[in-house]
Parts: sequence; C-alpha cells; structure tokens
Amino acid sequence: MTTLARPRHNRVIGGVCAGIAERFGLTPWTVRAIFLLSCLLPGPQFLLYLALWLLLPQEP
Repeated sequence: MTTLARPRHNRVIGGVCAGIAERFGLTPWTVRAIFLLSCLLPGPQFLLYLALWLLLPQEP
C-alpha cells in the first residue's frame, strides 16, 4: 500500500483527492464526486481539504 501523498500527476486542483484515491485504490473521479457530494452536507469539508492540501507532502 502506498503512503498518503499528493501525486504530481492526475491532479485537478491540489492533488488531495488523487492522493486519497491512490492510497485507498479508488479512481480519483470517485473521490472527487464523494467530496463534492459531501459539500452539500453541513460540516468543515472545505477546510479539511485546504488543511490536507497544506499538510500532505508532495510525491517525490
């Protein structure tokens, strides 16, 4: 299993969804769709995305 990192390829904005998808064996578009649907619910999803964008290391 790979470590959680933002990949240099297959990125749309920050690479957070692509990194999560790669880590858990999903397609990046599946994770992006789940994230967009979760934004319809109340909660700090957008802030969590920004925090992961800043905290996750970039893939070497």
